[in-house]
Amino acid sequence: MPGQRLFQSDPPPDPSHLPDSILENSVQLDVSSFAISNVELDVIQKFRRAANYIAAAMIFLKDDVLLERELTFDDIKPRLLGHWGTCPGLTLVYAHLNRIIKKTNLDTLLVVGPGHGAPGILSCLWLEDSISPFYPSYTRDRAGLTNLIGKFSAPGGFPSHINAETPGCIHEGGELGYALSVAFGAALDNPHLVVTCIVGDGEAETGPTATAWHGYKFIDPAVSGAVLPIVHLNGFKISNRTIYGCMDDKELVASFCGYGYQPRIVKDLGNIDKDLAASMEWALKEIARIQQAARSGKPIVKPRWPVIILRTPKGWTGPKELHGEYIEGSFRSHQIPLPDAKTDEGELKMLESWLSSYDPRELFCIGGDRDTLDGAPYPDLLQIVPENRDKRLGMRKEAYAAYQPLKVPAWTPFCVQKRSQASCMKTVGEFLKHVIEDNPTRFRIFSPDELESNKLGAVLEVTGRDMQWDIASRAQGGQVIEILSEHTCEGMLQGYTLTGRTGLFPSYEAFLGIVHTMMVQYSKFAKMAFETKWRQDIGSINFIETSTWARQEHNGFSHQNPGFIGAVLNLKAKIARVYLPPDANCWLSTMAHCLRSRNYINLIVGSKQPTSVWLDPEEADRHCIAGASVWKFASVDEGVDPDVVLVGIGTEVTFEVVAAAALLRKEVPDLRVRVVNVTDLMILGPFGSHPHALNDDDFDTLFTTDRSIIINFHGYPLDIRGLVFGRPGIERMVIEGYREEGTTTTPFDMMLCNGTSRYHLAAAAVRAGALFNSKVSCVAHQVASYLMHRAAKDKEFIYTHGHGKGHLTRVCAMNELTERRFRSRWHV
Repeated sequence: MPGQRLFQSDPPPDPSHLPDSILENSVQLDVSSFAISNVELDVIQKFRRAANYIAAAMIFLKDDVLLERELTFDDIKPRLLGHWGTCPGLTLVYAHLNRIIKKTNLDTLLVVGPGHGAPGILSCLWLEDSISPFYPSYTRDRAGLTNLIGKFSAPGGFPSHINAETPGCIHEGGELGYALSVAFGAALDNPHLVVTCIVGDGEAETGPTATAWHGYKFIDPAVSGAVLPIVHLNGFKISNRTIYGCMDDKELVASFCGYGYQPRIVKDLGNIDKDLAASMEWALKEIARIQQAARSGKPIVKPRWPVIILRTPKGWTGPKELHGEYIEGSFRSHQIPLPDAKTDEGELKMLESWLSSYDPRELFCIGGDRDTLDGAPYPDLLQIVPENRDKRLGMRKEAYAAYQPLKVPAWTPFCVQKRSQASCMKTVGEFLKHVIEDNPTRFRIFSPDELESNKLGAVLEVTGRDMQWDIASRAQGGQVIEILSEHTCEGMLQGYTLTGRTGLFPSYEAFLGIVHTMMVQYSKFAKMAFETKWRQDIGSINFIETSTWARQEHNGFSHQNPGFIGAVLNLKAKIARVYLPPDANCWLSTMAHCLRSRNYINLIVGSKQPTSVWLDPEEADRHCIAGASVWKFASVDEGVDPDVVLVGIGTEVTFEVVAAAALLRKEVPDLRVRVVNVTDLMILGPFGSHPHALNDDDFDTLFTTDRSIIINFHGYPLDIRGLVFGRPGIERMVIEGYREEGTTTTPFDMMLCNGTSRYHLAAAAVRAGALFNSKVSCVAHQVASYLMHRAAKDKEFIYTHGHGKGHLTRVCAMNELTERRFRSRWHV
């Protein structure tokens, strides 16, 4: 039985049970009286025909791109790649945006949700001559058109989806759901800009899009731009109906009114251009009305922003039927409507008939007639293209040349006293407060409802939350976006960053994984942007990962997952950066560096709870620059000639490393221990695998050439194993880390559960050191057994008394011992 049986093309939705009065909430326009000339309508229609012709030709043709003779199989590409079904709707919107830009001098970016509709967008870019300034071989003539059509989805040409190589693009489109939140991010702090966002009705089914409709609630129209969403509703996904396609007008109106929009439905196919032109002008007037009220000091409470719902058939103007099945108005037009055109004579003839229906001889100069360039579009269809090149959608500088470096204050004044206790997050919060003050229009924090929980509340002393539906936050110019949707935060952060600004995304460690694939998609865009010569630098995307598994007293096992570290490690090396600063001062140094950096994805991992401050500002700076160093104060004889190397990577686990070193000093004074802390995770990879990777000599100098290395890592041990693979001698590494063990328990019990406690480390160090130190070998088994016995006793105490009092006493005692024995070395 077929998965989808259609009884007509472009089937209408079944009627709902909602009352007809619901439709009174939709926007009604008198389109018949709208002032647009027949000449202008003719130009729009010719532009659309030309764009649709090029889009279809890009999918199929490698030769005879202007249809000057009868097509043969040799003219068809060997691999047919691309998505036709959404292209006619995209070219329709693009043509009308060009018209209104030229008429009103509008500043607008275009964010395209149906990213695989690249042929539709690229054809319009070529027609408005926005490709050749970046790619000289794509001139607006026969040679350029041949390159555009023949090389599409072929090696050396544009790919089948919109990406960073596409002029005007700030959204990858490789994974659906993010266009709308990206558009809202681009509009923030860009008061001159209207970001037009095309949302496909397949994309509209995703959770990220569903939440992103609330984006306007976080846009202050006094200081930011606006988003004009256009829902392209063509009814079908790759193989079946869409949810929106099965909703009638009443259901759509009810839904969007609930979100806070004024919906305008455009669906009169016989009069589509006049209808859409009138609807766009209405939408822009509504946006201007809302912004003018806010900017005059009298903001409209809960303004209803415009949204256009555009109903057109899937694959409109393409083949109608094939082998007794509907093509236009069905899912069969989604990708390749004529899949066998390369080998089937009937489909080849259908392709020729389809392309001929656009009448390319009326659209393009063929043979140099009419005193114009051979293959160029005739001037009359270009009359809607904006004369000001900078206004064209493919030439907007916001999309490729808008980076505004942050004014990053000096971080050392915010440092805390060495040998004190301080929350890394609270300390960084004080620093970020001044970053916000110094950058009122180029820095924002995007937080999923966890800002104060993550101890960054100090920023709220100088700014507010930008939540326009809340009387406590409305119209205050807040620089904090706080919405309990990681997807929306990430999308807004991406849009904000790609249009030249810098943002920060602090999150509970366990929930950053929600945006894993978003981050990966963004990294692909960033990689291609970095390799695309005409694109200028962008700020780095900055993630703060806190509320870590090691200190989840209030939540438990469900909130314990450091997996986002591995997600970043898997990115392209020139993009990825992972930092695990061991204390508050190192955090300040790292944060200042990340905010100044460009083109990276930065992940900074650390604790929000008070932890030991090991280094003074100068030491912290040198340590962070190096990425790792020997901590002489915690090592035996400053780490010279060790029997074993203890390595801490992460805040809480580093504390256990230092505690283990102190414990070993007491229990096995003959054992020579070197303590190393790693703050830049990328130094561990084999030389050449990452720009920060240590060369082999430096690696051996730090970790020795032959001694056992016991690593206590904040994340999953496999992350380190994968990172160091290729380093010589990795068999001497013992890697401890998070083992997926946990519950609602004490912080120290979490260390015991996962084998990262001082006892586990000290026992492993004794066994490893015994291989190189005969004095230790005599007592190794006895001491290791005793240490693990103490671990069991501490766990017993915790489960008997419900707290770690005994452990805390031992912590204090060992801190005093460490301080007393190594005090003279703390300043070395």
